[in-house]
Amino acid sequence: MTQHVVQFSGGVGSFGAALRVAEKHGTSNMTLLIADTKIEDPDLWRFAYDTSSLLNVPLTVVADGRTPWELFRDKRFLGNDRITPCTMYLKQIPCRKWMKANAPVDDSIIYIGIEKTKRDRARIPAIARNWKPWRTQFPLCNRWEPELTKEESKARLLDEARWFGIEPPRLYELGFEHNNCGGTCVRAGQTQWKHTLDVFPERFEHAEAQEAELRTTLGNVSILRQRRKGVSYNLPLSELRRQHHASPALPL
Repeated sequence: MTQHVVQFSGGVGSFGAALRVAEKHGTSNMTLLIADTKIEDPDLWRFAYDTSSLLNVPLTVVADGRTPWELFRDKRFLGNDRITPCTMYLKQIPCRKWMKANAPVDDSIIYIGIEKTKRDRARIPAIARNWKPWRTQFPLCNRWEPELTKEESKARLLDEARWFGIEPPRLYELGFEHNNCGGTCVRAGQTQWKHTLDVFPERFEHAEAQEAELRTTLGNVSILRQRRKGVSYNLPLSELRRQHHASPALPL
């Protein structure tokens, strides 16, 4: 019997995907597979376990065991908004290891909660290639789902979670676009990092200190970059903090 494996990120997209898989295929052969990066917001796990209880499907948690910062030190490379080794080593590799041991290629389907927006749908071919030889499906992108803006899609999924009696992860309410890495994802841009500084100053301070430590061993590297007069420069978090505090705060 086909095994249905939902790549559960802890966001509302993967929640929506899990609902649709359960509605279509039931839950007897369903897995909620989630990777622990060791820096997630605690409320992500509350939401994940609430979803698990709703569907009566236990969470299957995998982990490399390192935080992104520990990984960056081990690999001697600072992840940034262009290259993210943390995605590969802390999420993809542990999940693929579990898949190889537990999900036969010829009788398993992986479901990903990519939303039906123009930006997200453009990622589908690369995601499908990365998961080969397993088959991939994107339940939120089937022909019955309307194409929405990112804001419309997120609002719809948040309402759907509440309709089922589950409070969405608090990072959304706090103004974050995604519920990952506790608001300190290296893929985030300057706007979100400024927001993290405002909302979670202690998390920003920790990330700033970790980046500074890596800069002492790796040289002039940074998570972010800044363009001035057409030239791109490294933008350390310490400098982003200085700039943000020196200028009026702008809404997201």
